[in-house]
This record gives sequence, C-alpha cells and structure tokens, in this order.
Amino acid sequence: MELHDVWFVLIAVLWIGYFFLEGFDFGVGVLTKLLARNRPEKRVLINTIGPVWDGNEVWLLSAGGATFAAFPEWYATLFSGFYLPLLLILVCLIVRGVAFEYRAKRQEESWQRNWETAIFWTSLLPAFLWGVAFANIVRGVKIDRDFEYVGGVADLLNPYALLGGLVTLSLFTFHGTVFVGLKTVGDIRERARKLALRVGLVTAVLALAFLLWTQADKGDTASLVALVVAVVALVAALGAAQVGREGWAFALSGITIVAAVAMLFLTLFPNVMPSSLNEDWSLTVTNASSSPYTLEIMTWCAGIATPVVLLYQGWTYWVFRKRIGTQHIAGTVH
Repeated sequence: MELHDVWFVLIAVLWIGYFFLEGFDFGVGVLTKLLARNRPEKRVLINTIGPVWDGNEVWLLSAGGATFAAFPEWYATLFSGFYLPLLLILVCLIVRGVAFEYRAKRQEESWQRNWETAIFWTSLLPAFLWGVAFANIVRGVKIDRDFEYVGGVADLLNPYALLGGLVTLSLFTFHGTVFVGLKTVGDIRERARKLALRVGLVTAVLALAFLLWTQADKGDTASLVALVVAVVALVAALGAAQVGREGWAFALSGITIVAAVAMLFLTLFPNVMPSSLNEDWSLTVTNASSSPYTLEIMTWCAGIATPVVLLYQGWTYWVFRKRIGTQHIAGTVH
C-alpha cells in the first residue's frame, strides 16, 4: 500500500471519529428543543456535553489539516467549490461555541433563551450540511480538466445530497438521544428512551434508502458489507434503547455511524472527488496527493501525536462519566 493510500484511510478514520463524537453532541443540541421541557432540563442536556464538545471538534481540525497537507488538490477544490456551505458550517461552529460559553454569563431569561436557540440551530444546520457535502463528494460534482469546481450552489442541492443531509441529521439526533439516555437520570432519561424509538425509526427508513441508493450507484462487495453492518447495528441500537441498555444502544448507534461513513469512503476510493463531467478529470489519491517525502514526515508526526490525543480525550470522558439530572442543577426546586 502506497503512502497516499494510507493517508486516504487515515483521513477516513478522522472523519469517522469526528462524526461519531461530534454527532452525539450535535444531536444533544437539537434535543434542547425536542426533549427538554424547561430551562433546568436544557441545562442538563447542555451539561452532558459541556466537558467534551470542544474536544470533539479536534477531530474536524485534524481531518481538515490532514487533507490540506496530504491531498492539497482535494483540499483546494473542495473548499473553493463548497465555499458557501462550508462557510455556513464554520459560522455555526463559531456561534455554537460562543453560545455554550456565554449562555450562563447573565441571568436574564431572554439572554439565556436566545443563546439556547442559537445552540439548537447551530447544531441542526451543520448536522444537515455535513450530509449534503459528503453525499456530493461521493456522487461526483462538476470538476473540469483543471481540477476546478465549475458548478454552483444549486448543483449541490440535488435529491441524493438532500437525502444524505436528512440521514446525518436524523442519525446524529438518534445518536444524541441514546447518549442523553446514557448520561441522565430520572424523567428526562425515560423520555429520551421513548424519543429514541421514534427518531430511530425515521432514521432507519432514511438511512436504508440512502445507503441502498449509494450501493446501487457506486457500491461493491466491501461497501455492501459496511451497509449490512450499519443497518444491523441501527436495528440493534433501537432494541437496546427500548430495554434500557443505554450503553449498548450508544455503542451500536456509534457503530452505525462508523459503518455508514466507512461505506461512503469505500465507494469513493480511489477517487477523492469524482468529476461528474468526465471521469478522467476526477481527483484521485494519486493526482491529488502531496509528495512521498511530505507524506512520510506526516506519518511520523501522526504516529507520535495521535496516541497522546486519544489518551487525553479518553481521560476526559472517564472523568465526566457520571449521570446527571435536574437535581444536580443549582437553584432547581424538587
């Protein structure tokens, strides 16, 4: 296996890690409107991800940086062609971070309500737009012989991409629902379990349609295996959530995300960004990659830094592993 193939796999792993981790905290952000009935319950939901949301975004920074360094042509075409949706995602992530930090700075109800609304929308929009972006990457976009995107924003809003956006939105919301069930106690935990069934059923229908469409269009044996794993894991997650096995439900919903994203990368390889105008104009792991020397240096750096990142992030989750409820919110009357 050549180094550019290795880095394609590593970038896939980074995106899988990002969607696994950021997926549930996007879902929790959406649940601040769907599940929480009052301000203390919103605080409970926000507190479940408070210690970890910013660490989860490290995976996005790593994926973007690795793409820039390992596949500069891919990075250039992707970020210039998808400029508006990616800019919107970036703005959402900035506002979302500010909302988490500033929400409790003042006690006025309107102040807190506005920041909570910002958390909801800046969780929902990226969850949808990431699906739109990756569906377009897999489907192929208008790239010319100079490896430049020559389409418009409207070309990105095709039925396949919009379905992909609905899949990531619903899947992340389901992932967040089972995470809330895992991290909370009392009434909010029970309502999260019931909501998981409804959200999970919608997710199953959308995900099955999208993955079957992907398999029929670009799939092979490996992607079919990933599809089966994703579907089986999602069904098992629904069953685990309903019998109160939140730990298993969360692990299985995570496996669903891992398998689904892996399937997309399996159908993409050896392309990194297919051209819908001419196959010969597609960006591949070969024509989009950096020099072998650059990839070699990156491999050494990744080998040293990655274990450190995994250790400190794992330690963070371990320290903040306990369940919480409204009784843990200061000033709440029971």
